[in-house]
Amino acid sequence: MMYPLKKISNSTPAILWSFGLAAFFNSCSGDDDAAPGKGSGAELSPEVEISGGDTGLNLRLGDTLVLTANNLNESVYEEEWKLNDSVASTLEEFTFVPAKTGNYTLKYRAFNTSGEFSEKFSVDVAIRIRPVTGESSPYVAELFEYRPAPGQFINKNPGNMESARSILKQKGLVSLGAWGGSIVLGFDHTVINRAEAKDVIIYGNAMPNFAEPGVVWVMQDANGNGLPDDTWYEIKGSAHNMEGTVRDYELTYFRPGDPSEGVPWKDNMGHSGEVATNTFHQQPYYPEWIETDSYTVKGTLLPSSNIDMSNPSYITSIPFEYGYADNTGGGDEIDLADAVDKNGDPAALEGIDFIKIQTGIQANMGWLGELSTEVSGIADLSITE
Repeated sequence: MMYPLKKISNSTPAILWSFGLAAFFNSCSGDDDAAPGKGSGAELSPEVEISGGDTGLNLRLGDTLVLTANNLNESVYEEEWKLNDSVASTLEEFTFVPAKTGNYTLKYRAFNTSGEFSEKFSVDVAIRIRPVTGESSPYVAELFEYRPAPGQFINKNPGNMESARSILKQKGLVSLGAWGGSIVLGFDHTVINRAEAKDVIIYGNAMPNFAEPGVVWVMQDANGNGLPDDTWYEIKGSAHNMEGTVRDYELTYFRPGDPSEGVPWKDNMGHSGEVATNTFHQQPYYPEWIETDSYTVKGTLLPSSNIDMSNPSYITSIPFEYGYADNTGGGDEIDLADAVDKNGDPAALEGIDFIKIQTGIQANMGWLGELSTEVSGIADLSITE
């Protein structure tokens, strides 16, 4: 839409008229019809009014800003518009359609040998808010990627594409496999970061003494293209600074020579192991739709210190305090205010459009198999409440 804003003005005084008159009477008769400041030697410094916006502007993705430099004294001058110090136009009118959220600096300058006029604008571009409508679903509505790690449920229910789609606009169940397995989903509206309130609930199948925590990542549609190709922000849960938590962790899984064997892995810390098979689930554990013979997953590794295998017949995995998927019974409420950037600083998101859940712990629990985060639904709390 066009962005309606009020006018602003600024000017630089013209040179003395006495100089202009002297030059006029000493000119040849062929200059009698010259316009003021044009060929008379009495060049006027620019006097300009900018119409279309204040110096402090607030836009959203999808808005169009049009600014026009109006010549007030018929002076002759050059002009330029600079966007973040790069020349974007040399015409009197400048149209700005932001491609991404953020702060932009816009500078206008009109200049000739007698002087110049300049104006500086600060343009803040916020995310496009997709409003909740009568057709909106409280649950995630679109599947963008299902990339599980190997595991005992992979290649069958609940570890296949059908299972991944089962949580769209409803509750279902999908397994993410061992560490690093993930699913990327989108809402059909923008989930607003509400002040002093939790914003998203993630349902899993955790029990009081058995959690399989998944790291939560969120993204706003900063470029407005409807795809999760902007910046992921991690939800800072209670284990964020706990001993044993590793950020920028990477692990590569390798397709075994025999599909019935365990799946080997190596990480970026010099460790290796395998996702072991068990007698309860005898199908191939390596995702069959991944065509390459190896693939690498990256993310945050959570500590396995809450897992107690001292009694093999009763293995426990105590939940973390807050901030993870498949962590507590009844669902885990997530506060978007806990989203942080790669440096651990608050992301201060206005809202989000996409969410990613990723298995957070690398653990082989014997006869129970690998620890694998499960998701049975993700919903916007502002609609479900």
